[in-house]
Formats: sequence, C-alpha cells, structure tokens
Amino acid sequence: MGTYIVLILPILIISMFVQWRFRNRFSKYSELQLNSGFSGREVAEKMLYDNGIFDVKVMSTDKALSDHYNPEDKTVNLSTDVFYGRSVAAAAVAAHECGHAVQHARSYHWLQLRSNMIPVVSITSNLLQWVLIIGVLLIAFTFNPIVLGIGVLGLTLITLFSIIILPVELDASRRALLWLKENKEVLYTTEEHAQAKDALWWAAMTYVVAALGALANLFYYASILFGRNK
Repeated sequence: MGTYIVLILPILIISMFVQWRFRNRFSKYSELQLNSGFSGREVAEKMLYDNGIFDVKVMSTDKALSDHYNPEDKTVNLSTDVFYGRSVAAAAVAAHECGHAVQHARSYHWLQLRSNMIPVVSITSNLLQWVLIIGVLLIAFTFNPIVLGIGVLGLTLITLFSIIILPVELDASRRALLWLKENKEVLYTTEEHAQAKDALWWAAMTYVVAALGALANLFYYASILFGRNK
C-alpha cells in the first residue's frame, strides 16, 4: 500500500490542479464573447465546409462537457453552451471536435486505432475492478496468480488506450488551432487565438494526467503480480 500511495499521490495532486486549472480557464473563456459573433455551431459548420467535409452533421446535446465526434454516425455533438455559445471557449471546443472529423475524413491512423479499441476497452473497464480485487485476494491467500494476471493484462490494455488517446487529442487541437489561425473572420485577434490555444492546452493536460494515472496503476498491480511490491 505504501508503494501505491507514493506512486499515486503526486499524480492525484497534479490531476486536481490540472482539473481546477482546466475548469478555471474554460469558465473564463466562456465569458469572453467573440468579436466575430460566431456561435459554436457556426464555427463547426464552417470548419467542416472549409475542409471539404459535407457528410457530417453538427448536433446539440443536453449534457454539459459532453462534446465529442462520433465516427459511427458522423456527427459532431456539441453541448448546449458550446452549440449556442459565442465565446472563445465555444469556438475552441467546436473546432477541436471538428478536428476529429477531419482526422476521420483523412483516415488518421491513431483515430482508427482508438475507435477499434473502444468496444474491447469498454467491456474490460466494466469488469476490471472486480477482477483485480479477486486477483489480489487469491494471490494473497492461495498464491494463485492467474486472475491477477488477467487483471494486469486488462490494465495494460486500458493504459495503452489512454496513451493512444494523447496523439489523437493533440492532433485534433493542432488542426483546430491551425484552421482558427487561418480564419481571421472567426478569431479576429491574436489575443483570441492565444486564449483558444490556452483552453485547448489545459484540456489536453487532463488526458496526460489520466495516462500517468493509468501507468501508475499498472505498475502497482504488476509489482504485486511479480512479487516486487514491498
């Protein structure tokens, strides 16, 4: 347990700071109205059009922070605040999600790999906690490592998935910011572009912290499995 605390405590502290900073930045930029007056929906539709993508729909969802691109039905789903919002934050989020649509249209290999892994990772995540608990108990009382070994394999898959997400998210933000920089009618000023870049950077940091947490979990349970946990 001591090893686990040493591993996870710094990551928890960093994660709390990143989450706080992320919400703080987005709250601030959600109040800064665009000089252009574009809504999130209009930003998304223009970015799709400029990239020659005409078979993707921009939809509104009721849940906050539920913005995502769905490659199965080709929809950019924006939360109500982003869809109707005319702020720097709304423009940044809308462009980022359209960045995923551009990835899909261009057959970006990391996005394809992530999409292929989602069904397996979803099933694994639902069962993993119980497998790990049972595995730790079995190895403690019967020295049978099989169940924990299965759990570590599941953790390896989830950790790999969390790492694969990083280039997907970073590339979507890169595409979004490049397009926003080239479209002065959306973001008039360099200040607005810098604010959008800052918002997306902190959003990306949440994925980095999640990947670090997954790595720490994997290391801890693997150390139990291989007898290195002190």
